[in-house]
Amino acid sequence: MSNNQTKYPVVDVFAGPGGLGEGFSSALCGRTDPYFQIILSFERDEFAHKTLFLRHFLRNFPYNEFPEEYYDYLKRDITLDELYHCYPDEFNQAVQSAPRLSIESKNHRQVNELIKQRLEGQKKWVLVGGPPCQAYSVAGRSRMMNKPDFEDDPRHFLYREYLEIISSHRPPVFVMENVKGLLSAKVDDESIIQRIVSDLSSPKSVNGVNTNGLSYRLYSLSERITSSDEIDPRLFLVKAEEYGVPQARHRMFIVGVRNDLHVQPGLLRRHASPVVDEVVGDLPKIRSGLSRGNDSYQNWQNEILKLPGLELVKQLNGHAYAKEVADGIHFRLNDSKYPEERISMKYPGKLRINHPTADILFDPCLNVLTDHESRGHMASDLRRYMYASVFAQVTGKCPRLTDFPAPLLPTHQNVSPEKSNLPFSDRFRVQLPDRVATTITSHISKDGHYYIHYDPTQCRSLTVREAARLQTFPDNYSFEGTRTSKYHQVGNAVPPYLARQIAEIIADTLDKIENPD
Repeated sequence: MSNNQTKYPVVDVFAGPGGLGEGFSSALCGRTDPYFQIILSFERDEFAHKTLFLRHFLRNFPYNEFPEEYYDYLKRDITLDELYHCYPDEFNQAVQSAPRLSIESKNHRQVNELIKQRLEGQKKWVLVGGPPCQAYSVAGRSRMMNKPDFEDDPRHFLYREYLEIISSHRPPVFVMENVKGLLSAKVDDESIIQRIVSDLSSPKSVNGVNTNGLSYRLYSLSERITSSDEIDPRLFLVKAEEYGVPQARHRMFIVGVRNDLHVQPGLLRRHASPVVDEVVGDLPKIRSGLSRGNDSYQNWQNEILKLPGLELVKQLNGHAYAKEVADGIHFRLNDSKYPEERISMKYPGKLRINHPTADILFDPCLNVLTDHESRGHMASDLRRYMYASVFAQVTGKCPRLTDFPAPLLPTHQNVSPEKSNLPFSDRFRVQLPDRVATTITSHISKDGHYYIHYDPTQCRSLTVREAARLQTFPDNYSFEGTRTSKYHQVGNAVPPYLARQIAEIIADTLDKIENPD
């Protein structure tokens, strides 16, 4: 790595709450100061933009030296407006670097002018980001497939807006991220990923004209691509759990290097990831809430205590684990102390694990825990959550609906009490403490069934802060907006710890470029 303290500019499009930008902004590469500067981030969603803007504001202070007033804001001693009022210069700089603006055809001129203005003629820089993925994801396609206008959904082609920026500004390097569902997505029987690979290799402007022979060589971050002919798109898949992220998150990352530049990016280095308990186990215990009726601790406990009346052993007749699960539930109902509060702001301090992710998560100046508040659940779900978490402790795996006693089955029309018709049989998924988490997706904003905490005494789904930790966001990262929006932001983001490793590869690549013109 170069010892030059000049920071490479980063333009981040479709930035969301800033996971990619956070990783690039924290990549030191052996220096005392970050290697990159996020000169421009584009995001249109109101709440994600508020989160992104606040982080841009904080990056105008020396690295890892946030102002005291920021911690006052996290404690809710002051408002966000009062924080910004204390530092008008830093606020105005964030206005310049984090505009709320959508990347779409009507904004082409404005977007291009901003990029040109912020780059100030610099030639060594990187474009990062990924178009919104709803139309590419497997879940999104299953929801939208029966809609008559599915083939014409503009979200299939938002990557073309990314291409427009490439065509207009010719970045020496770009990093494009998107969902694994790209591998199987088709429009008009044409593979979306094959079209994207072709277009990224030879970017064209929105009018379909190739710009000055512009072309790129495409690289994977996980596998060495040995031939430029017919690249197998599966090689672009990155499995985050293989690179220290405590979550089984599989995403596409495509690195492009301009064809006139004779450099080749390196590969991510595989290393072990911490498991769920190591990442969230030190956070304070809290109980779930009751979404209906009077949400008191006593009423909450009364609902859980109805479990023995379900005659679990009888209901589970024939299962080898029936008595052990029933005994486990009996023990926790009679001998366990339940947390009484639904929210805790007590920061636990430094994590117990010896892993680089701990350095990202922990902030020695932080004395308050944010977003560690449970949401409310139906009383019947509380009992399902306790059953599921005890089952996971006993068997070491998540229960399927066939493992539930009949009284605990959901009362949906498509679920038969005889268990003969059980779609989505894994709909109650416990995050096992001794493994990495399952993928944190935006679906966590809708319900908690796929994100059940492994501790039976808490009977709840993961909090925003727990989800953020599994995504490797720092504990001092403030997500703005409603709780539903916060879950959505966390689920859609790139894990900052993975982004930091990608940034180190890109820094090395830019260092090797001698003449970016």
